[in-house]
Amino acid sequence: MSSLVNRPMKRFYKTAEAVPAEGGLHAVHLDGRPVRTPSKAALAVPFPALADAIAAEWNEQGETLVLDNMPLTQLANSAIDRVAPLRDAMIEEVLRFAETELLCYRVAEAEDADLAARQATAWQPLLDWARQRYDATLCHTAGLMPVDQPPEALRALRAAVAELDDWRLTALQAAVAPLGSLVLALALLEGRLDAEAAYRAAYLDELFQMEHWGVDAEAQARLERQRKDIADAARFLALLGS
Repeated sequence: MSSLVNRPMKRFYKTAEAVPAEGGLHAVHLDGRPVRTPSKAALAVPFPALADAIAAEWNEQGETLVLDNMPLTQLANSAIDRVAPLRDAMIEEVLRFAETELLCYRVAEAEDADLAARQATAWQPLLDWARQRYDATLCHTAGLMPVDQPPEALRALRAAVAELDDWRLTALQAAVAPLGSLVLALALLEGRLDAEAAYRAAYLDELFQMEHWGVDAEAQARLERQRKDIADAARFLALLGS
């Protein structure tokens, strides 16, 4: 029985495959032996397309297993080991992003009119969508002073997140951290935005500064890591089906 831990490991198998498992699940086997999560649970998922994609990740590994090249495996592990047994804590973790919602903090027009206009154009329609979709009216402000969001808006967003199954909650959690925004993560989850559009909305300020002042290699590398994390979450979500 094999499990993947967060350290380099020499490849110890020839072939990975997805196979039917009990309870309508689909497990991943390595040379006929079941893969285990870090907590020793069976790596078995209720989505055949996801199981096939996870098996493909294992087959695509070289002589050394690279955890960063196996995002679907990591997310499935998280759903099984963390989200399912710690669901309430995961919901609270996600909802903290609503309290400091990125789209609600904008530059003052007097400080930078061009950036302020770009933020309003990109972000306000998404806040309007959240109001219409979830009945959650979030307040926005110019500057960095914190704004308290209406309790009824936070309750509405909590109800929306709490309705998600463990797998979609895992995808949401994976997206919300690199996006820094619950509204953007929900828009990605519901197909309002694709991964690239969500990334560009989340990093609008940084991309704007790069346009005007040039690209910093270190900052660009950081943005590309975040871009990948968002894309991985979107791919995981897509493999769950409708």
